[in-house]
Amino acid sequence: MKFLNKITAAICGAAMLAGIGQAAAGEDDGVFTIAYAPNESTTQSADARNGLAKDLGAFLGCEVEEIQSTDYNAIVEALRTGKADMAYMGSQALALGVTRSKMEPIVMKAADGDKAKAIYHSVFIVNSANKDINSIQDFKGKTIAFVDPGSTSGNLVPTAEIIKAFPAEKLTSEELHANGDFFEAVSFSGSHQAGLQAIVKGDVDIAPISDQILASEIEHGNAPKDAVRIVHESAAIPAECMVVAEHVDADTRAKLQQFLTSYDNEQYFTDVIKLPHSRFVPCSMADYAPIIELNKIINEL
Repeated sequence: MKFLNKITAAICGAAMLAGIGQAAAGEDDGVFTIAYAPNESTTQSADARNGLAKDLGAFLGCEVEEIQSTDYNAIVEALRTGKADMAYMGSQALALGVTRSKMEPIVMKAADGDKAKAIYHSVFIVNSANKDINSIQDFKGKTIAFVDPGSTSGNLVPTAEIIKAFPAEKLTSEELHANGDFFEAVSFSGSHQAGLQAIVKGDVDIAPISDQILASEIEHGNAPKDAVRIVHESAAIPAECMVVAEHVDADTRAKLQQFLTSYDNEQYFTDVIKLPHSRFVPCSMADYAPIIELNKIINEL
């Protein structure tokens, strides 16, 4: 729920006693809320998420809770409406979010805590038994499961990669996501993990997935290493980030950045962030400018 710092809350309380500002005071319950997407809110990562909530609560001096959103659009809306104060999301979700409210990225994940390594890739995978697809040039007429309309490595970047690979087709995003146009059938799996399982089971021919989530799922034994093949890899993508909502004040933002950049719970980075030995590093909107621009270009096609 909407979180205000103690000074702001005190002002709101005084205003309420004076008979004014009741709506603003009513929105603050003193609880700081973090929103996670399905990729991060798995059963396996529950203990690690709860650990961060407990540690952050002790640092801020308030209760910290989490909400598990159904998709990235729900996260953006939770931040916009004050149902969440902070959220972990990819750059495509951020690109969607900044068109609705003034949310701000404050930290991004980085391998070894090195900002130069704050990147990942989108990869297209197929079932290892599928010998008909060996590169992106073999995609036409097949079935595909994107992740979520708001996913960077599961939708935006894969869409751009396919359009770029088939210039003669003059594809639009709408055509690429319609059944029977470029692909025989198109679906959204809802999470990277679900897309991976669809490939393992042979339910679809192709699925884009974050290379780091793929590695994490294999490492945790959720998919056999030899069950899938990578047939295409994108260029580097800016890493996922923690984003704060517009209503979070500057003092709290500074405290959050201080806490997150010093947080070193390895279980959290392995189970939730899906990148062992990574850490959070400071970031700004400028780090995501290329993806925000790409989102505009794709939507204009």
